[in-house]
Amino acid sequence: MPKDASALASPDYRRSPVPRYLQIAGVIRRRIEDGVWRPNEKISTLQELEAEFKVARVTVRQAVEVLQDEGLVRRIQGKGTFVSAQVEEKRWLKLDLKWRSLAGTIGMNVPRFLPVTTPPPAPPLRAEDGVPAQDYRYFESVQSRRGQPYSFARVHLAEEIYQRAIDRFGREPTIAVVASLEGLAVKRARQSFIVGTVEPRIANLLAIGIGFPTVEAHLVVVDENDVVIYVADIIYRGDCVQLDVDLLRGD
Repeated sequence: MPKDASALASPDYRRSPVPRYLQIAGVIRRRIEDGVWRPNEKISTLQELEAEFKVARVTVRQAVEVLQDEGLVRRIQGKGTFVSAQVEEKRWLKLDLKWRSLAGTIGMNVPRFLPVTTPPPAPPLRAEDGVPAQDYRYFESVQSRRGQPYSFARVHLAEEIYQRAIDRFGREPTIAVVASLEGLAVKRARQSFIVGTVEPRIANLLAIGIGFPTVEAHLVVVDENDVVIYVADIIYRGDCVQLDVDLLRGD
């Protein structure tokens, strides 16, 4: 049985649209990340996991195979399943909610811009956000780290801003260019978050299962004339994000 006392007495898998084996894989993954099982340590046997989660053996095997494909565990014939020798820090994307830090963090990675085949939607703006720009350029992109996709972004960028650095906007993360564009004064930058689950198209782009947890950010940037120059909706994989907030900032 697991080393902690959090074994599920009677799990109700119907509460989530995620398949049972992915739910179980998520629990085991979290235990490894929390150090319940340390590198090179043997985890619970298939029989113990089957009894704990009250599922068929094939479901447990599927869950372990998911973690094996991720490189978190390795199976040794006749001995069991062991945590890998090195477990990478999964929640590497630390969003500290400061404008420059956010732009710098996202700017470290090269986006893959996606073709937009349908008319783009209007930017989702509220009256209090600011004055809409006359025209917007629309982008969709996927950001990756070490070959692993971690976020999908829908971005509306004021056309006038886009024309200032067309080449850079074609190869760099849009927010990183906006933050470093010479002569551009940012008056306000606000970001809000919700916790959600991923739908099929985004799941495919981020290489995760349907219903996988996500952190969804809505970011609005306004220039010195109160014109909304940048609007982004960014969907992050929930397993790589850590929010870091300075509770004394501004006190």
